[in-house]
Amino acid sequence: MTHVWPGAPAPLGATWDGEGTNFAVFSEHASRVELCLFGDPEDPAESTRVDLRERTGHVWHGYLPEARPGQLYGYRVHGPYVPGMGHRFNPAKLLIDPYAKALSGSIRLSNALGGYPVRSSDADRDLTADPADSASAMPKSIVIESAFPWGGDRPPRTPWERTLIYECHVKGMTMLHPGVPESLKGTYRGLVTDPILQHLASLGVTAVELLPVHQVANERRLMEQGLTNYWGYSSIGYFAPDVRYAGGAVEHGEQVAEFKTMVKKFHEAGIEVILDVVYNHTGEGSHLGPTLSFRGFDNARYYRLRPENLRFHEDFTGCGNTVDLRHSRTRQLVIDSLRYWTEEMHVDGFRFDIAPVLGRDDHGFNPEAEFFRLVRQDPVLSEVKLIAEPWDLGPNGYQTGKFPSGWSEWNDKYRDAVRHFWRGNPGRVGDLASRLAGSSDLYETTRRSPQASVNFVTCHDGFTLHDLVSYEVKHNEANLEDNRDGTSHNLSRNWGVEGPTDAAHVIRMRERIKRNLLATLAFSQGVPMLSHGDELGRTQFGNNNAYCQDSPISWIDWQLSSPNTELLEFTRRIFAIRAQNPVLRRRTFFRHEPEATGKARELIWLRSDGQEMTGKDWDDEGNHVLGMLIRGDAPEVAGGPEGQPRGGSLLLLLNGGTSAGQFTLPALERAGRWTELLDTSQELARPVLNDRINLTAHSLILLSFDPSP
Repeated sequence: MTHVWPGAPAPLGATWDGEGTNFAVFSEHASRVELCLFGDPEDPAESTRVDLRERTGHVWHGYLPEARPGQLYGYRVHGPYVPGMGHRFNPAKLLIDPYAKALSGSIRLSNALGGYPVRSSDADRDLTADPADSASAMPKSIVIESAFPWGGDRPPRTPWERTLIYECHVKGMTMLHPGVPESLKGTYRGLVTDPILQHLASLGVTAVELLPVHQVANERRLMEQGLTNYWGYSSIGYFAPDVRYAGGAVEHGEQVAEFKTMVKKFHEAGIEVILDVVYNHTGEGSHLGPTLSFRGFDNARYYRLRPENLRFHEDFTGCGNTVDLRHSRTRQLVIDSLRYWTEEMHVDGFRFDIAPVLGRDDHGFNPEAEFFRLVRQDPVLSEVKLIAEPWDLGPNGYQTGKFPSGWSEWNDKYRDAVRHFWRGNPGRVGDLASRLAGSSDLYETTRRSPQASVNFVTCHDGFTLHDLVSYEVKHNEANLEDNRDGTSHNLSRNWGVEGPTDAAHVIRMRERIKRNLLATLAFSQGVPMLSHGDELGRTQFGNNNAYCQDSPISWIDWQLSSPNTELLEFTRRIFAIRAQNPVLRRRTFFRHEPEATGKARELIWLRSDGQEMTGKDWDDEGNHVLGMLIRGDAPEVAGGPEGQPRGGSLLLLLNGGTSAGQFTLPALERAGRWTELLDTSQELARPVLNDRINLTAHSLILLSFDPSP
């Protein structure tokens, strides 16, 4: 006999207190909630059902003194099955606890997962509840022991201006690395083995941004085709580390300790952990998706439904549903999840997928929405790194530059400007200049700094850096969607041949353009983000939407050719230059005072004769050459705490055109000489012998000014 005490309505989820476990779940419209206990994750049915008779507000709760860590459980929730009113309760479906801290495995392919008869071809099939029991296909939630030997773990708290983000996938980073033990490949612990940490340290990486690690729900179509949601943008467990990256016994919840071990090791190496999180939609999809958790607990509260027909979901995400953060309990779920990962799992920040959804009220995106207010006022969350992907698919969904203070954003305008310029498109010099200088046009009006701009040239979504210079069209046939998926707007250039080639002149140009793109990223104001493997010449063979490719298409190949070894060394070099030069990491935007103020000009844009750019020069569609002079004696970089290195003046020269030419170096007020730090057209830096320097077509040069003593 199972003893049940009343328990408490908070905290939500299953909470072991050292003597027993409190269970609490939210459902406003349910008529009955049953807690189901299992002895083994493979059991097709529960051994015990416990009615949670206590209800405080809309929280159902009970305390089981006999429930210990390792206890497997799920829920069955009773209530109306009336899709036209937004209700899809079906007690035949075993549900994952929305607050489950660990799951016993992955969801299996089964027709029983549908709340309605999946095999029916009737257009209105979702209007009828399906009686098939789904327990055998569902992972079980697990009561966990939260204690962990953190020791003296402390967050690195790297300042934004010193941050270099490395976006990566847990499995993709480790599967093919020869230095990662076989038993750790593809796992959380594999990601913090010495070879991986040493590689990141050699690049100067200060933060890894992990593609989603919340428990994922694979789409039925992918499972039927033998594919998987490799990227993981289909969350179903906002508190549970994905079992796919665990090396131990997931049925006992060991993935939780393994994740914590990973974070601890990253922190010991001085590297922050940022999670890519998907709170905008869940893996339950549209009204024809499976009933796995939220839909079965309270479809009308967790999801935004169409006001004119509550049977259907509003879809601002392109994934079938939209999480409804207008509701207080749904906001609480997200805030609780963020706090859990910060306080209990020790992560250092979050990148929010399709982030405008978080601020959508009844009238559209609102930067003062309640969710943003809660985060800003939260003593924990207001101190971590917050990064928005600032667009969704809803009305007025493009919100780059519109997020509130305290948030940084993926800057797609940066990505596009840099791609346009280096592929040789005309009339792009002005746009590039704005992005090099930190995109003040986007962020200064909201009183943010250059660190509001997370600069990137590539990311997980789209071509890799190598493919960006090797393919002009996508090649996504492996996704089994007849190459219809993925964007066709890549701003790429193959430089004469589509895909692999032995043509030496094409290879040389591709390698130079890769260097140009990486160097532009390293020498721009803002926060740079590298996409994993770009520094190694990683290719996805022209696939620009490899979300379903858990294979060598997506995994990093660590066996490097000579060009890729050189690219790696180049990448290390440019980010070392960035780290050594404070003028490339400004905390504020450049001032725009005229010379009459008597203050030193912080930034001067130059044309090839060494004179300042004029309006006519900016308007010249045929101009592909730009000089960017950053003065090191400006107060913003020359001052700072005692011992902070003084910033030297730098001159960045860029030629995105087909013609080489001479660039006249500017004369500065102080005597001194120019030193070449980098030329993407040359293997070694050359001495600067006079006031003119040759600027090769499709190349970038960085020089530093050394004042005479």
